[in-house]
Amino acid sequence: MLKQLLLVGFGGGLGSILRYLTSVLTARFYDEAFPLATFVVNAVGCFVMGLLAGIPGGFSQDMRWFFVAGFCGGFTTFSAFAFENFRLFQGNSHFTALSYIGLSVVTGLVGVWLGLQVARQI
Repeated sequence: MLKQLLLVGFGGGLGSILRYLTSVLTARFYDEAFPLATFVVNAVGCFVMGLLAGIPGGFSQDMRWFFVAGFCGGFTTFSAFAFENFRLFQGNSHFTALSYIGLSVVTGLVGVWLGLQVARQI
């Protein structure tokens, strides 16, 4: 159990650091109401999850703990997604909130599908 916790923790730490850096980089070049950093992270995270799930023959359980539970768990931010949409609705930005929700879901599904397609080519 300790080994799994360490793998998830290290993977999650790496994912969280990359998530933060994505926010910093996005904030330097984009200053609009649409939460672009979270959108990008969720889309990329869904692609990575699809890619990892679709690798032929899979990979070791330890690598699964590190990448799927750890890295993807630390990198993707659906809690931030929910909070940002709550705030958009509170601020009467209903169109932006609904656009964000719809685009995130569709892009996530396409990202998983695309990751699976790429994994089949490996």
